[in-house]
Amino acid sequence: MNRDDICARLPHAGRMCLLDALESWDAENIVCLAVSHADPGHPLRAKGRLHAVAGIEYAAQAMALHGSLVSANGAPMAMGYLASVRDLRIETEHLDALAPPLRIHAHRLSGDASGFIYEFDLSAGGQAVLAGRAAVKQVDAGGAA
Repeated sequence: MNRDDICARLPHAGRMCLLDALESWDAENIVCLAVSHADPGHPLRAKGRLHAVAGIEYAAQAMALHGSLVSANGAPMAMGYLASVRDLRIETEHLDALAPPLRIHAHRLSGDASGFIYEFDLSAGGQAVLAGRAAVKQVDAGGAA
């Protein structure tokens, strides 16, 4: 799956769609690749740098793509919001200092119509970059959480 296919399944548009390729997926896991962290015009850069905490957004997009892929009809997931991030481990200060690609892995621990929980990790060149757990709360069709 290429970037255009990925972006069609995510609520993100333009440069905020951060994933470039789908490497693999199954019912519980997804692995994506990204090179956008090296882009000097990255939309999440501040003062010319992309802090490693922006890796949470990469993980969240991989989780949303996974949700779309495992859904019954392959449609984009219902909108959701990041409810919490726990056990965050940051191994580097800036993503833009890393050689592409970033490898984003997310493992679904649990989930239902109200939300889901994933473990995630990012690496570059075989070295750990960021890892943690995230809970996402789904928004119902009426727009209320």
